[in-house]
Amino acid sequence: MIELRRDHQPTYSTAVIAPSAVLTLAGDCQSARLARQFVREYIACHVPGASTDHVDRVTLVVSELVTNSIRYGTEPGDSLRLVLDADGGRTRVEVHDPVRRRPRTRPESGVRTRGRGLLVLDALCPGTWGVDNIPLGKSVWAEVPA
Repeated sequence: MIELRRDHQPTYSTAVIAPSAVLTLAGDCQSARLARQFVREYIACHVPGASTDHVDRVTLVVSELVTNSIRYGTEPGDSLRLVLDADGGRTRVEVHDPVRRRPRTRPESGVRTRGRGLLVLDALCPGTWGVDNIPLGKSVWAEVPA
């Protein structure tokens, strides 16, 4: 006969569900705010020891890439996709949109109020950003060192 032990209680654990690495966004101005919030949550979960400076730099890069994608890479009704990958050494950000037109760097200007996004990328991710064609558009990516 099998005897059941009454002094042993089963243990239960709750699984922690990490945020996905992919966020689909509408091509409208509220999406930049949602993307910034998403990247902070993602890094906090996947790279818990990340410095505040690193999180701020990645958030700025995400904001620039998403804003540029909304402004130049989408039309009304389009969506874009934010893809993140992080480890202790760097965070990779990709923004996919449906327009193949590649971003181009504009000359510095003290008069223009726009057009500095790629200069920001150059400053925060020197030599570690680019543009790739994807099946339905393009991917603008950047790797932010930790």
